[in-house]
Amino acid sequence: MPSVIAIVVAFDSAEALPECLGALKAEGVGVIVVDNASSDGSATEAERLGACVIRNARNEGYGRANNIGGWAADSEFLLIVNPDVVVEPGTVATLLDAAERYPDAALFAPQIVEPNGRVFYQPRSLLAGYLENPIGKLAIPDGEACAPFFSGACFLIRRETFLRLGGFDESIFLFYEDDDLCRRITDSQAALVYVPKAIVRHGRGRSSARRPGLVFKSRWHQAWSRAYVSHKYGLYNPAAGMFFVNGLKTLGAALTGQRKLIERYGGSAAGALAYMRGRTALEQEGLS
Repeated sequence: MPSVIAIVVAFDSAEALPECLGALKAEGVGVIVVDNASSDGSATEAERLGACVIRNARNEGYGRANNIGGWAADSEFLLIVNPDVVVEPGTVATLLDAAERYPDAALFAPQIVEPNGRVFYQPRSLLAGYLENPIGKLAIPDGEACAPFFSGACFLIRRETFLRLGGFDESIFLFYEDDDLCRRITDSQAALVYVPKAIVRHGRGRSSARRPGLVFKSRWHQAWSRAYVSHKYGLYNPAAGMFFVNGLKTLGAALTGQRKLIERYGGSAAGALAYMRGRTALEQEGLS
């Protein structure tokens, strides 16, 4: 059994895949690319680069596609990797070393460096309500540390834990699936560990090619998923407030003819309204 297999979910990601998969190959990591019905040849490109490819007949969403890859993998660990993420040399070995040293931990997060050199570190989450000082000044740890939330852009997780918890919540098509998974890990009394010596570069926005309507769709799911996870964990449901605020912003943008803002705010208002009306994200995508 290999120690780790990387799962990369692709959706029109052909441009980003060569660098992502090339870095994983250099680390000696096997890769499963789960292609969400891309139209740009992502699946063919992934096969050319030596990855095992699972071709979904339709776009199953980020979490659901990762679950498909997780079930197909035969390894002790899963490395969840966005296609616009590039692992630095030695990163995978460093994460595996941390996993050996912390047997009671389930998830291991690398240091994520953005294109401008900024380190992305956000231990706060909508679902991490037990933080003692949630609005305090953010201090990035110099060394390994525990936190209740890490980004889903790249992390190492014990496959047994991932499958036992049911993987990502399959009711979510996009957004907040990493918050939800991290919450369920902490609720299971397992730790999440930050490993800053493991470094990845995140290309932000290069995961999928731009297409008309993408902003509206993205904002729709962001609003819907926020309302969904809030209700799931008994938090204040923000759907009505999101609909009201974004509805007003949409009207304002329409009066001034700002089409980009109409799409942005309109998507958020529509997602919130859909949740209040009982429509699911899967119904929205034709998956139910």
